[in-house]
Amino acid sequence: MSEANEYRLVREQKREALRALGADPYAVRTPSRRLTGHIKNQFEAIEREAKAAAHGEAKLPDCAIAGRVLANRKMGKAVFVDVYDQTGKMQVYINAKGVGEAGMKVYDQIDLGDYVHFSGDVQRTRTGEVTLFASGITFLTKALSVPPLPREFKDEQGNVKHLTAFTDPELRYRQRYLDLMVHHDVRQRFELRSHVVSALRAFLTDKGYLEVETPMLHTIPGGARARPFITHHNTLHMNMYLRIAPELYLKRLLVGGFEKVFEINRNFRNEGIDATHNPEFTMMELYEAYGDYHSMMEITEGMFRHAARVVRGAERGVAPASIQDSELVFKWGEVEIDLGKPFRRAKYSDLLREHAGVDLHDVAAVKAKARALGLEVHEDHYKLADQVLEATAMGSMIQPTFMIDYPTPICPLTKSKPEDPRVAERFELFINGIEFANAFSELNEPVEQLRRFQEQVDLGEKTRDVEAPKEVDHDYVNALEAGMPPAGGLGVGIDRLCMLLTNTHSIRDVLLFPHMKREHSDAKAASMQRARIAAETLLEELQSPELAKAEGIKDLAAQIEAARKKLG
Repeated sequence: MSEANEYRLVREQKREALRALGADPYAVRTPSRRLTGHIKNQFEAIEREAKAAAHGEAKLPDCAIAGRVLANRKMGKAVFVDVYDQTGKMQVYINAKGVGEAGMKVYDQIDLGDYVHFSGDVQRTRTGEVTLFASGITFLTKALSVPPLPREFKDEQGNVKHLTAFTDPELRYRQRYLDLMVHHDVRQRFELRSHVVSALRAFLTDKGYLEVETPMLHTIPGGARARPFITHHNTLHMNMYLRIAPELYLKRLLVGGFEKVFEINRNFRNEGIDATHNPEFTMMELYEAYGDYHSMMEITEGMFRHAARVVRGAERGVAPASIQDSELVFKWGEVEIDLGKPFRRAKYSDLLREHAGVDLHDVAAVKAKARALGLEVHEDHYKLADQVLEATAMGSMIQPTFMIDYPTPICPLTKSKPEDPRVAERFELFINGIEFANAFSELNEPVEQLRRFQEQVDLGEKTRDVEAPKEVDHDYVNALEAGMPPAGGLGVGIDRLCMLLTNTHSIRDVLLFPHMKREHSDAKAASMQRARIAAETLLEELQSPELAKAEGIKDLAAQIEAARKKLG
């Protein structure tokens, strides 16, 4: 029998022993309790008062806690266990005098990882630790697997072995529940992430923005260049797309009369996975009537500074308002990022000239530079210029930098500058060479917007670009024809901001459940299942009213049905 199965068998036996004692190993109700951190704070306050009044040892009577047992130390007839809840750890002292013989029988069935409720008085032990002296014990949940804690054990030959805590990076992502259980710093990181999101929400609400929710399922993918995830709506007989951006819906709200709106929610892009990309990610997007990309720079800088102040305040246990701009320097890997100083502003064309040595509008020079850099040369000039810029200039933008004034052809939703239609009023914020935010002076001219949409679709077909839109969003153009005021729009990547503010270097470290390749015991069966689902979806579409009577559809449907049956 393997060691894991042996431990599980022991735990199952203890589970049955609890039932024999009349204790439910999976309790329905939890007796009243308090958080360990709050009890410790109250006890220490009483202790200070007792010391000042020379009243002797302090005691906080009639306390109760509940949590996971992650340490168990026997010292003769006495026992010390460590109980963890969301605020931290408290030591519990257990003996027969306090909990009785029946309580000790319940204690004997406790394993590391179990949830238990303890009641009693809180005092400080002779070794100086704040401790609950148990007078009652109630079992809450039996854990059947051994928590991945550091431990010492003997192998079959009697050799002493040591296991470190849960350290395998892939397992920590796959089984985040265990990662959170044993690594307090990981829990703290996600608490800080929650503070960041709350800070952005409060910042925008205080400035008069209204939080809204827009569809996750889109009939036309739009609002950004990306390959979408495709699904199928059976009742409506239509393909739908997980949204790649909420932009076009949020701007429809400006048409409807809202002047300041924002949304914090998920976007989905069918792209690769690396240190800064995940197919599912969190964005904050806002739109402000009568704004432009200058006002968006101001709000971006203020928002980042506010979030940084909240995180620094949470780290130090002080009010965010007490944090000065000079204290907003964050270590991120080998560099220090200063969010307290004004953000640099640099023109796109100037950066291209400085780092690549070419003029933005010089087609031949851009192609030559691309060849020299080993890039694939194609006919989409401004996209190629963008790739050259990315290959040469990103490393120069360590401190927060607004890169402004992009070429219009790669900004289909952005107003051009009145003095130079080739240049669009757009910026992206870069920190340590990574994009954090994207913003425009929003295009609100319907005829021009329709032309650019169509140009984007045509170019995508010509170049076979999988990220280019495949159709024009005519309803959005109709919305613009109803009239949208001049506006500024902004998108901020929440995950990357959290990476910066928590000094982490992979987006997976700030996502509670990052996407991982599935572990299949039978890869062939998994492939068969995917093919079966695809065939069923296609059959459903072929039965739609639009296609059902089309020539040749019945024969095609029969062939697909035959293939589906072969798949099982």
